[in-house]
Amino acid sequence: MHAGHLGFACGAALGFLGDLALGDPRRGHPVAAFGKAAHAVEQRLWRDHRGYGALHTLLCAGGTAAGAALLARALRPSRPATVALTAATTWAVLGGTSLGREARAVGGALEAGDLEVARERLPHLCGRDPQALDGQQIARAVVESVAENTSDAVVGALVWGAVAGVPGLAGFRAVNTLDAMVGHKSPRLRRFGWASARLDDVVGWPGARLTAALTVLAGPDRRGAWRVARRDAGRHPSPNAGPVEAAFAGALGVRLGGTLAYAGRVEHRPVLGGENRPVEAADIERAVRLSRRVSLLALGTAIAARTVGSLCGGAVRSGITSSITSRRSSR
Repeated sequence: MHAGHLGFACGAALGFLGDLALGDPRRGHPVAAFGKAAHAVEQRLWRDHRGYGALHTLLCAGGTAAGAALLARALRPSRPATVALTAATTWAVLGGTSLGREARAVGGALEAGDLEVARERLPHLCGRDPQALDGQQIARAVVESVAENTSDAVVGALVWGAVAGVPGLAGFRAVNTLDAMVGHKSPRLRRFGWASARLDDVVGWPGARLTAALTVLAGPDRRGAWRVARRDAGRHPSPNAGPVEAAFAGALGVRLGGTLAYAGRVEHRPVLGGENRPVEAADIERAVRLSRRVSLLALGTAIAARTVGSLCGGAVRSGITSSITSRRSSR
């Protein structure tokens, strides 16, 4: 096996296992360090202008991807170093274990009847106003967050890792983090965060579609997942959250979407899986397990895609080299 895709396969698998075993550290996480740096750049650049926001995105996301590319290139002669870098980057950008841990914490509080604890834990998962939610609405918010973040925190990163290796992994996480920081429709960030939000839509597109497809394959109700995803995905205001949440709604047999509140702003979103029952606290555990199955399938898909792509590329390069050699010999 070619050293390039062997390094990615081993490194991605080790990084995935590292996330399973360790999750995210409470202090010193590389993504948190990136967030602090991006915030410092934002403080210097902020203007109520799309151009300055685009520059902020270019410096932060582009700089991260370029730095990762230079480091990967420098370590390329050493296969162990390449594997180690891929493993460390994969671990740093994945968040599946922490996602499941936080979701289960809220689910456990709901099942114990402790609504106040559930409300305290919900902000660890999403930005909704927990005081405006009852137990059923909190459970729905958690399932929706698990669905969306399966794509954002796991599958999307693996997709770009398969496409571009370490720079793809790091660049995707940088873009996704910037969107979470400044990609809001608040008056202050509506223009400045526009570039980050639109870029996140672009880079998140393939991961969201793969997540939806794998949810259909891995879900307990494949027909339901396929039916709801086909019918309802386009109703969601987000081009990437729509397919994922609709597939989860169908796979779990629950109803997602509807009214929600963000920092005092109320949104009325279309219902996904309207024929299904409302979400219950027990569905949180089912959603976490489905997320884990989808993540494992995504890892296998990313490794397979990277391997096939490298083999095909090698075959093409070999054919071109042979053709050039043959022409020179015939002269």
